[in-house]
Amino acid sequence: MLAHLHNITYCANIHPGESWEETFISLRGHLPVVKDAFSPTAPFPVGLRLSARAARELDAHAEIRFLAWLRQHDLFVPTINGFPYGSFHGSRVKEQVYHPDWRRPERADYTMRLATLLDRWLPSGIRGSISTVPICFGRYLPEDEREVVRNNLLRTLEHFDHLRRKSGKTIVLALEPEPGCLLETIDDVVSFCDRLEFSDSARTALGICFDCCHHAVEFESPEESLGRLVAAGISVGKVQVSSALRLFDPDRTLLEGFREPTYLHQTVIRDRMGGFQRYNDLSEALRMHQAGRGDEWRIHFHLPIFVEQTSRYGTTRCFIDSLLPFLDHTTLLEVETYTWDVLPPELKTDTVDQSIIRELKWLQGARDASNRRP
Repeated sequence: MLAHLHNITYCANIHPGESWEETFISLRGHLPVVKDAFSPTAPFPVGLRLSARAARELDAHAEIRFLAWLRQHDLFVPTINGFPYGSFHGSRVKEQVYHPDWRRPERADYTMRLATLLDRWLPSGIRGSISTVPICFGRYLPEDEREVVRNNLLRTLEHFDHLRRKSGKTIVLALEPEPGCLLETIDDVVSFCDRLEFSDSARTALGICFDCCHHAVEFESPEESLGRLVAAGISVGKVQVSSALRLFDPDRTLLEGFREPTYLHQTVIRDRMGGFQRYNDLSEALRMHQAGRGDEWRIHFHLPIFVEQTSRYGTTRCFIDSLLPFLDHTTLLEVETYTWDVLPPELKTDTVDQSIIRELKWLQGARDASNRRP
């Protein structure tokens, strides 16, 4: 990375926009405000989100206009969120966010389009990344479909390698493990990558998007997770800095307030004996789980990272605190609190821009503090 602030950003999937024009309007309305408050004198990285529709609509004329705007505001693009292919705001997303998954050629085509764009935008000397779905939703994949997935991934990674050989720029395809998916844990990622048996060039371009919320919900250890990745030779394309909902013996009325119709809120419950129960959504957990004393609930509901505890519930921010000291200083940190529209009212006391700025400043302070630890 270039300098002190240049590896902290936020994911623009918090801003609605499915067409390119809608996306660009959102970027113009929010990014200069955030940059002026957080990085007024240094270039600021853009955590871009492009739907498949927006990527198709971004023609040569629109691209020239976008690049001129980036230069005007001292912005650059090191990463693209290529996880949500279609609509991500204003309607039911739930399990549709994974479709088309890596069993479908459309997923590969979309990801290659994003890589072609990012290769043109990425400054020299910076490693780029494109985050993507953890193969598919669900924990089982038949053997014949595994071969289809392998072929789609290989075709995509060969395109990444082709771009690298032409431009000299490296882009990592960053699989993003998530509860309830084929790749749910770090062990899943390591086993999956081993089974692919890719060449060194393809393997080099395949990495992980390490989402703090997801791994905290799985009760994983930051230090052990990163150690497993290093030992397996799997690179971290970026870290999505996010925080989950955490409660002990929760009041069900309180939990009902987090049950909403837009996003999946996978839930993992650890009982006092250390056993785990996993549910694909909070509504399923509320319907099926028999509560016991000592239960700890962790729920995939992204909460602002500056919140550690409220009077009614806690968060997994401790996971972020524990992770930061083990990260390489060049790792891209991307705040990802996309749930602004569905947050509880007590967490929406600021505007969306003010909340983003507050998260970025908290992260900067937390990272600086972790760098000072002996």
